[in-house]
Amino acid sequence: MKMFKKSQSIKFLQPTMESFETIVGPATEVHGRLVANESLRIDGRVIGNIEARQGKSVSIALGKTGVVQGDIFAFRVLVAGRVEGNIYATERVELHEGAEVRGDITYGQLGIEHGAKLNGLMISTNGESPQGSTDSAAIFQANWSKIKSS
Repeated sequence: MKMFKKSQSIKFLQPTMESFETIVGPATEVHGRLVANESLRIDGRVIGNIEARQGKSVSIALGKTGVVQGDIFAFRVLVAGRVEGNIYATERVELHEGAEVRGDITYGQLGIEHGAKLNGLMISTNGESPQGSTDSAAIFQANWSKIKSS
């Protein structure tokens, strides 16, 4: 019994159409807290937390050469590089082939491609919409309080 026709193609992670207004290039290293008002692509190194501005649907993407040593708070987080810290995404986290995350991931939706590595917990928010503030850090704090108390 054949389950798939040869003409069918299965892709685990459906591509998302992202537009990045700011790019941290591979030769760039940033130290300190980075607050993004618009989507951000990182191909270099960021040492410090990355946060989405309150009320914004900001995507943070790490290219294959991208490294973040700190926590990431955003609407959507796409990882092909390395994260040494926690990821808090209100909508979706995607770990692409070659991604390496050393930290916990709190997410609404999660996609992991073959070849991605995770050393941490995966914490689902079960698609619940957060009440009150839409600031990524505040949303995480509210969800984290619920998780710790259960």
